[in-house]
Order: sequence, then structure tokens, then C-alpha cells
Amino acid sequence: MKLSPTLNLFNQLFMAFQIAFWPTLISIWRSPLLLFQPQKLSQTYMAHVWLNFGNGADEGGRPTKERLITPHATGVVLDLGAGYGHTIKYVDRSKVTKYVAVEPNLRMHNILRATAATFGFTEADKTLLILSCGAEDTSVILSALNNTQVDTIISVLTFCSISEPQETIAKLVLDVLKPGGQLTYYEHVLSSLKDVAWWQHFWAPLWAVGFDGCRMDRPTHLYIEEITDRNGKSPWKDRLICGRDDEPEEDLFWHRAGRCTRSVPTFAQLEFLLTS
Repeated sequence: MKLSPTLNLFNQLFMAFQIAFWPTLISIWRSPLLLFQPQKLSQTYMAHVWLNFGNGADEGGRPTKERLITPHATGVVLDLGAGYGHTIKYVDRSKVTKYVAVEPNLRMHNILRATAATFGFTEADKTLLILSCGAEDTSVILSALNNTQVDTIISVLTFCSISEPQETIAKLVLDVLKPGGQLTYYEHVLSSLKDVAWWQHFWAPLWAVGFDGCRMDRPTHLYIEEITDRNGKSPWKDRLICGRDDEPEEDLFWHRAGRCTRSVPTFAQLEFLLTS
């Protein structure tokens, strides 16, 4: 593996520190209790980091997201880790009836709300719903939706930082996504090259500290592939998986993207579920 990817990682960490250190320090000065609230402190730091890094990260994956999201996101869309609203620009407003943004970082909500409004989604007309829970809080998400499943789930650079990712992804697919619905994702994942994967495991703890728990060494695409329902079968009718055309294999942030359609149960399966 070349040395340049590792040097680039250090450069990004240093830039993030430069960007977020003083604004975070000012926030602590104004609210000293942040020092005793690690999660809120981390979110404060990350809000400043992503305000500056978000546009670049979004632009890097733009062609892939335009292919996967824009033509296919329909109905009620659940955007996991919505951040400042970068993903909403890929949603076709004429095909989407409601945009549900899951974003636990409250510091991002004002910009997220304003961004959504520019694309025609507002809380006033109930086409926008912002939830301050995490992606793992599936019961809270369903409750907010009156226990109605969604048509589309989108995850862009989000599964890398949630707790218990395998369990959370399975619950989102089996409980929150309706049969026939689609899960679309764009994530950086564990490399298929052993030497690159070794360095990802090595640097992951440091990167997680600098970027609010983000792990560069999760095989998220495999977690999604390996989901099974309560009968031990794959919930997927079909799957499309791809990567970025411009991305070298030795990149520490190797991306996988996909669009997976959930199977619609047959009559026999529905009868079994109702009687079991």
C-alpha cells in the first residue's frame, strides 16, 4: 500500500482540528457543562467539522448518488443521518410525498430545515419531519410515523457511525421499510485489500475520535447483503451494488453504494405470519 493515503488521512484530521477547535472552545466557554456531556461535546465539534467538510464529501459522491437516488426515491423517504441536508438535493420532489430526516445533532437542524424548504419540504405542510433520534431508534421512528412503514430509506455516510450496525440495519429493513420499498446507501467501507484493511483497522479508533464515532473499517455493504428475516431468508428481491468510478482501490475511504429492493411476501408467507 502507498504512503499517500495515510498522509492524506493525517491532513484531514489536522484540517478538522483547525476548523473545529476554536468554535468548540467558544461553545465550552459559553456552556461549561459541555465538558461533562461527552456526546453533546462531540456533536458540537462535529457540527463545525461537517459545516466545512460536508460540501466536499457530498461533491465527491455526487455522480453515484444521482444515479441511485434521484430516479428511484419515492413516497415517504427516510434519510438517516441527514446532517445539514446534503442528500435532499438528490430527491425528486415530484416523486416524494414526505421527507423524514433523522438527525440526532440538534446543532444541524436549523440549516437542515432551511435546506429542505428550498427543495419544497416544510413542516408547515407536513411534507417535512425532522427527528432528533438516532437511526438505531427504530421504535421512535415508527412511532413518529404512526407505525406506518416508509417507501425509501437512504443512508449516506451514516451506517459508519451508528451503534450495533448489523442489528440496526436489520431492524430498519425488516421493521421500518415496507415490502417493495428500497434501501439506498452510499458508504465508505472496509477494503477488500488485506493491506488496506489492516491500516483501516489501525487508524479507525483515532478517526472515530475526530469524527464523532465514524468508523472507516466497517463492512457495511456486507452487513446489508447478509440480512436475514425471521425465517432465515434474505429480505431482498434484487440488489444493485457499485462503487465510485474515480476511486483507487488503495483508498482508506473505499466506497460502496447500492440500491436494494425488499421482497413482497407471497400469499403463503402472509398466511404463515398471521398464523404463527
